[in-house]
Amino acid sequence: MPKGLLAAGEDHLACARREFKEETGVEISTSTDAHDLGIFRQPSGKQLHVWAIEGNFDPTKLKSNLFEIEWPPKSGRKERFPEVDRAGWFDEEQAGIKITPGQRPILASFYAQMG
Repeated sequence: MPKGLLAAGEDHLACARREFKEETGVEISTSTDAHDLGIFRQPSGKQLHVWAIEGNFDPTKLKSNLFEIEWPPKSGRKERFPEVDRAGWFDEEQAGIKITPGQRPILASFYAQMG
């Protein structure tokens, strides 16, 4: 589930579209309807504003951006890693197993609202 920080003055949906492109390499047309699933508080305290947008996505074409972190920890060395390492399509049961526990309410909301 792509997520990120809202830039100053940035529209929430515009941020979601930008983050999706950064983390998957796929741009979502601004003419594509978005269904607002709501705001969900994560165990970390971060709040996620989530949308469902219908479209085609080939998981084999995933192209994620990179982030930098000190690795190994306390080594003083910086390494770059992909923000997303893989993608896939799953049925409701498998998605519930694979998604993080804090994001399961989002998945439940999606299925309750979208069927």
